[in-house]
Amino acid sequence: MHSRSGPPRRAVLRAALGAGAFLCVPRAAAAQAADPRTQRPQAGDRFVAAAGARTGQFITPGDVPAGQPPVTVYPVDPGSRVVRDGSRLNQILLVRCAPDELDEETRARSADGVVAYSGVCTHAGCDVTLWQSETRRFRCPCHESEFDPRDSGRVVGGPAPRRLPRLAVKIVDGVIVAGGGFTGRPGFQPG
Repeated sequence: MHSRSGPPRRAVLRAALGAGAFLCVPRAAAAQAADPRTQRPQAGDRFVAAAGARTGQFITPGDVPAGQPPVTVYPVDPGSRVVRDGSRLNQILLVRCAPDELDEETRARSADGVVAYSGVCTHAGCDVTLWQSETRRFRCPCHESEFDPRDSGRVVGGPAPRRLPRLAVKIVDGVIVAGGGFTGRPGFQPG
């Protein structure tokens, strides 16, 4: 029988594969950061409609009527006019609520009752596409998580582990503008 000294071959292979995967992560992150279409929303970004007849057009407060379902938008860099639609994590839900119904934190981040949230569920990363008109809440179709836009995107039902990331907004020259980046990482975070 042949005797070996040193670590077993499988352990060496696993370590090599792990190191290779680890070395690829910084390159992928750098490539994403270099692509303006995948960069997360930033202060000053405008918003454009993500779908429908107004796709690509700037969103004004009049495009977000009170009490109606949210409008799905993407941020746009105001200088380069690049639409940040290269990542679905940049989908944003704009909805208008009565300002007196908003909690204090939400009201501080709103503009004329318009609030903005990530459009990706924090549970499994599904797109939040449903609107409960009777409760005026967002709902994820995958596992039924519900979020209250009047209370900082708080989870009010379902398995989502955390609220939707928020985005402060303001109105500049008649269009809705990002007041900063997301308050947290959009999408789900594996545990």
